[in-house]
Amino acid sequence: MDELRPQDPARIGAYRLVARLGAGGMGQVFLGRSPGGRLVAVKVIRDEISDHPEALARFRREVATVRTVRSAWTAQLVDASLDAPPYWLATEYVAGPTLRQAVEGSGPFPPGGTVRLAAALAEGLVAVHAHGVTHRDLKPQNVILAPQGPQLIDFGIARGLDQTVLTREGMASGTPGFAAPEVVRHNEAGPAADVFALGATLAYTATGRPPYGTDDPAVVSYRAVHEDIDLDGVEDPLAGLIRSCVAKEPADRPSPAEVIARCAVDSALALDPHYRALAGDPGHRSLTWERPEEPVAADGPSAGQTDGPEEGPADGPVLTVPLPGGGDAASAPAG
Repeated sequence: MDELRPQDPARIGAYRLVARLGAGGMGQVFLGRSPGGRLVAVKVIRDEISDHPEALARFRREVATVRTVRSAWTAQLVDASLDAPPYWLATEYVAGPTLRQAVEGSGPFPPGGTVRLAAALAEGLVAVHAHGVTHRDLKPQNVILAPQGPQLIDFGIARGLDQTVLTREGMASGTPGFAAPEVVRHNEAGPAADVFALGATLAYTATGRPPYGTDDPAVVSYRAVHEDIDLDGVEDPLAGLIRSCVAKEPADRPSPAEVIARCAVDSALALDPHYRALAGDPGHRSLTWERPEEPVAADGPSAGQTDGPEEGPADGPVLTVPLPGGGDAASAPAG
């Protein structure tokens, strides 16, 4: 989480912007506050790509997917604007570090914590797939470690099982090293492709290393198609579970429900000591700044319009936002 920059808008729609949460190829994500005080994550599509039909189609699909998939494992849609620039969506704010931030900051998960995370993420996939949707980009950056359990975010390239693929010819969707062989080779992604990404994500969680190494994206994708995943130092039965998830053939991978059964967890992930330390117990540090409230006349600009960020000392109301575990807070980074 970072402070707003001078070029950032003060408001998007009805939401006052408080901080930056993340950025990606499609846009910027801000922490926003509703008129009633609710915190939301506001994802705004970049101006330079808002005129691209493919980018807009992908963004509209993300809004439709988030609206459709309602579960305990995903951030719920609060609001959206798709009629005219700036295009944006707002989801509930989920406080917590991403899985990638947690591993980078604290190292790999212990085996027991990795197994409990595997069961929780698999349960999240069961919920997503029940709505006829495949995530298509499950990876450590798209998992938030919330206190109550992990949340799946960024459905920018998710699609229904009966929908067409929105990618340019010759380009596969997904992230190298986490995209399944059938995605890399044929851009075909069903529920089994999400299981492959789950296995790759668990390998990263258990080792702290990219599952197929680091190199040019094409080289990493080649390894995912033809070579073994990096599980050095990971012992069975966890290693065996991960290997089955990343089987080259989709039919050889377990279903998410089978992953849950194989994990056979006997306690909640939220009670796991390692997870709790990362997701945030009381006593974590806080962000304690907010831009001052500007006066708005009754006949002033409508919501979403602004002349730019106000200047001067931040002597207005103060918002306290918890940052669990002393790390960066995140919610729905842009994809």
